[in-house]
Amino acid sequence: MNAWPGQLPELVMSETEGGQQSHYIVTGGSSGIGLALTRRLIGRGHRVSTVARRAPPESNSLIRPVFCDLSELDRLESRLAPLAEEAAPDGVILCHGQGDFGALEQFSADRIRRMVDLHVTSSLLLCRLLIPIMKRSGYGTVVLLGSEAALRGTQRGVVYCATKFALRGMAQALREECSSSGVRVGIVNPGMVDTPFFDSLDFAPGEDYENSLDVEQVVDAVDLVLGAPGNTVIDEINLSPLKKVIRRV
Repeated sequence: MNAWPGQLPELVMSETEGGQQSHYIVTGGSSGIGLALTRRLIGRGHRVSTVARRAPPESNSLIRPVFCDLSELDRLESRLAPLAEEAAPDGVILCHGQGDFGALEQFSADRIRRMVDLHVTSSLLLCRLLIPIMKRSGYGTVVLLGSEAALRGTQRGVVYCATKFALRGMAQALREECSSSGVRVGIVNPGMVDTPFFDSLDFAPGEDYENSLDVEQVVDAVDLVLGAPGNTVIDEINLSPLKKVIRRV
């Protein structure tokens, strides 16, 4: 059984007890926060399985792309079955998601269902698939990427906020379910981050440095959850830009 390290080591090649490389599963690993996290992990010599519709833009022997549209629930478990047949991952970080905003009456049933399926149901199914393996091994950390939308409802964000509130409740409940087996669960709730998330939206953070988080700042927060001492769980981290300014685009 792997002994969970007190912190993620800054080594060119990292190994868990028994001579095996650490292995992380990162959803949404082809862009934004997921890609930044993948780059940091492989920079330390960890193996990373990225679950996304596309492969990360760079090729690296430590990255294994797992192609999957996480909103297609009927295909999700078959696509991810190989991950469930392997040794327990050292960490699972759920970074996938997309923005879709507007008044509730503007959302069709299909549009609502797609958001719920992508953010909530797929996360539940992923955890249902992987957490039993981690419980049997007695170690590992699950980190959910939430949002400041999980803390406070906003105009034009009814559906998005509902899904993020659900993720926060999921993290809290899983934390209670998993602690006795040695598996840790936490959530990171960032405010607006300077990523391609806003490319398809009609708004974005203000242009000043204080109006958005840098993607590496969010990865630092995930790092804190992953690297906490083995007898500690960082349940939740909330971080936001110093000045919250939104501009229309």
